[in-house]
Amino acid sequence: MTPPVFIFVGHSGSGKTTLVEKLLPELSRRGRRVATIKHAHHQVKLDTEGKDSWRYKNAGAVMSMLVTTDALQLVADAVDRREPLQLAERFLGEADMVLAEGFSHAPGPKIEILRRACGKPPRCALEDGLIAIVTDCPEIYPELPHFGLDELAGLADFLLGYSEKAATL
Repeated sequence: MTPPVFIFVGHSGSGKTTLVEKLLPELSRRGRRVATIKHAHHQVKLDTEGKDSWRYKNAGAVMSMLVTTDALQLVADAVDRREPLQLAERFLGEADMVLAEGFSHAPGPKIEILRRACGKPPRCALEDGLIAIVTDCPEIYPELPHFGLDELAGLADFLLGYSEKAATL
């Protein structure tokens, strides 16, 4: 079963990571197991050259998992499955919900973070899957649900309600 995926979008510096970071404890407190997916536009080193999991990947493993007493790290070929929903289907079935950051061009329900101080227009439009906006700009997309930058309980209520409604469709 694929958990519902919500994509948080916004310009650099808008507060996407901070919002998701603050939202996680609110959803966890409500008994939800939440996974996250972060899209990076730059090259990131996922494994340490010369270490076992790196050696396995370089030897041809399609996935390599490092397991410690309190965590695990998975390095896998993304190939053509890089959209948040595809990643959630493949790897995150144990989660109740997935919060993805970035992926502004990917299909799926999006919540945009837009701060007046950033001085930029919205990244997404309604036809891009925008379902809500976290902002201090009430005039932007007035037809959508709006949440303040620190309105975590209301945003959590919205996400849970949206998930429940989507599950019945």
